[in-house]
Amino acid sequence: MKYYSLGQQKILIVLALLIFTLLYLKFYFHRPLPPEETYQEVVVEILGEVQKPGVYIFKNPPTLIEAVEKAGGLKESARFEGAQSSEVLNTGTLLNVSKESPKEVKITSGRMEASKLLALSIPLDLNRVSVEDLCLIPGIGESLAKEIVSYRERRKRFRSVEELKNVKGIEKKKYRSLKAFFTARP
Repeated sequence: MKYYSLGQQKILIVLALLIFTLLYLKFYFHRPLPPEETYQEVVVEILGEVQKPGVYIFKNPPTLIEAVEKAGGLKESARFEGAQSSEVLNTGTLLNVSKESPKEVKITSGRMEASKLLALSIPLDLNRVSVEDLCLIPGIGESLAKEIVSYRERRKRFRSVEELKNVKGIEKKKYRSLKAFFTARP
């Protein structure tokens, strides 16, 4: 059996402490992560006289010009109306670009189809949704969809999503499963 001298034992202890320290730093000590960049994801659909029509995702609400540029720009050289070009878009906006004349383009905005909004997990507006659109949501049949629209017409509009609880046929459990599908904009 081999014995180590006092000097060798001290070196081995220092090496063991160094190895334990390195292992601790590798597996247990974590540096704080840099703060995550926060942004509001916005989805816009662009159709018509653009190079690449389609659905586009932006990190922040884009202006109309930014949205058209992301779609590859206009098919032909034309001009925008000044006030309209700086309009900021919301998620779920549908832009339709059409030619008015050889040098002028008309852009109309609306709302994307309910099926696309649902596929992208974008809530439907209770104050604008149709019976057919409501039937796309799991757990809502035609009779319940008609009840929701009837309630909206009687009350003039939904002031909040929580008002769904007042609709005949929607109890607490059903409300909890449906509330994520909706928003109530004025």
